[in-house]
Amino acid sequence: MFKNIQTVLLIFFGISLNAQEAIPETYINPLDIDYTYMVYNSSKNISYRSGADPAVIEFRGEYFMFVTRSFGYWHSKDLVDWEFIKPQQWFFEGSNAPTAFNYKDSLVYFAGDPAGYGSILYTDDPKSGKWTPTASISNNIQDSELFIDDDGKAYLYWGSSNVYPVKVKMLDKDDRFLETGVQKELINLNEEEHGWERFGENNFHPTLKEGYMEGASMTKHDGKYYLQYAAPGTQFNVYADGVYIGDSPLGPFEYMKSNPMSFKPGGFTNGAGHGITVKQTNGQYWHFATMALASNSHWERRLCMFPTYFDEDGLMHANTSYGDYPLYAPNHPTKAGQHTGWMLLSYKGKATVSSSMKQVKKSTANDGDYDITEMPLEKNNSGEIISKVLTDESPKSFWVAEANDEAQWVQIEMLEPGNIYAFQLNFHDEESGIYTRTEGLKHRFTIEVSEDGQSWQTVVDRSKSFEDAPNAYIPLNKPVKAKYVRYNNVKVPGKNLALSEIRVFGKGLGKKPSKVRGFDIKREEDRRNASFEWEPVKEAQGYNIRWGIAPDKLYQSWLVYDKNELYMRNLDRDTRYYFSIEAFNENGISEKTEIKEVK
Repeated sequence: MFKNIQTVLLIFFGISLNAQEAIPETYINPLDIDYTYMVYNSSKNISYRSGADPAVIEFRGEYFMFVTRSFGYWHSKDLVDWEFIKPQQWFFEGSNAPTAFNYKDSLVYFAGDPAGYGSILYTDDPKSGKWTPTASISNNIQDSELFIDDDGKAYLYWGSSNVYPVKVKMLDKDDRFLETGVQKELINLNEEEHGWERFGENNFHPTLKEGYMEGASMTKHDGKYYLQYAAPGTQFNVYADGVYIGDSPLGPFEYMKSNPMSFKPGGFTNGAGHGITVKQTNGQYWHFATMALASNSHWERRLCMFPTYFDEDGLMHANTSYGDYPLYAPNHPTKAGQHTGWMLLSYKGKATVSSSMKQVKKSTANDGDYDITEMPLEKNNSGEIISKVLTDESPKSFWVAEANDEAQWVQIEMLEPGNIYAFQLNFHDEESGIYTRTEGLKHRFTIEVSEDGQSWQTVVDRSKSFEDAPNAYIPLNKPVKAKYVRYNNVKVPGKNLALSEIRVFGKGLGKKPSKVRGFDIKREEDRRNASFEWEPVKEAQGYNIRWGIAPDKLYQSWLVYDKNELYMRNLDRDTRYYFSIEAFNENGISEKTEIKEVK
């Protein structure tokens, strides 16, 4: 009764119901942190930020994230807001493929010397930045994982090769982490059986067959040991983490039938490999991993975080579906890490810009290089410069303005109006001239919205911000109805304002797509490959294919825009699969098709 009276009063006084909506805390991938500029490739004057190979631990109820060559690490209380810590003692070139372990909330142990050897560091106060090195030297710790079991026995897993397997050696935690002499070879790639381990974009390369096995990590759950590994290469959309399961830290380990465990080959940002799984204080698991941006360099990467589960059969799986859309934050009581239902409103929106030094359409080629097209300058009937790369859902394509000042702007006319809940700004590094961790960088701008393109309302004001946010995610306190969005630059790092994508999320005002029809699957003679076709849904932006090893285990997904076909090379040769597909647009997601079995 009270709720109905409240609704009447709100309408009577002209207050929007949307304005009263309780907006949950959310996050998005790639993660919104102040990524470090890289030292490698600096000899070639290639300047770019990167974040890869995360090692995340919970320590005394808080979280610490260590990232390749970042010259420090990040701290968080909630897994959403991260603050950088500059350590007092660290490796000269930053850590490489780091490992960290929380031992009984007493000490944090850390390793990741880029030279492949060096002391294991430790601290009882990681927030202070003070670390102590052990006196001994441990060799072969590239792409390592330090794991200390409940009985105090220590193990180091390592390996990064397209030839050699992942290995393990035992260390003596109580004697400076000296090696005990126990060393074993554990697992290797088997591309002939596992399609997703094949090298190349979309698991195809014209000459190279072998992928890389790297980034081992270990999770102990319910008495079982889950040895995770990455394949086939960090620069590819199919970079993923798989799992072998054993009863002992030394093995033997058995390949998990539902692999890969963490896989995100489609959508705006791709890749979900070389990561680590951390247990939240409430018992929820999260898998942190590496995404491929790969625009300035194949080693230009970002970080992601997906909720992770163990099913009744002990199968480990991360939920990456709609994984680069807004997701519920880890503090949500029932839907942590799941898609909020906020859809992409800006896709293929009509973008115009203040100036244009260049616009580049770019994608990773099957030979590991790039397909590059510099777009010709194009203007609309009003004489405004058009930019099609800012709403094309590609992080590799980008626009570069002629300057980096308050005269630079981007305006997007969305195809349809909608209620806006959040923005994601993906800045591009264009000859920034920065080659290491640099403090004091900041992104300053405002964002306005309009229903008619004439009357504007400022909804984001970071004109005096000190925040460094190369992948800025900005949820609004309350949704706002609009058809136009305008980014107004003040000053950002680098010589020129450059952006790869402006993404606007919310709820459209129309109908969600109808159910997909004619979903046809053909598995080829090479059982690792399958082709998919379906009838296009007129009102759809794209489609999301889900699959798995059982009707109730559709743990993998692949999101595609525009097209009504897909070719996969990532299936396991001897596994039976089940598939379903759904359509989506700015208004929502359609009903899923009936699940199809493919032997």
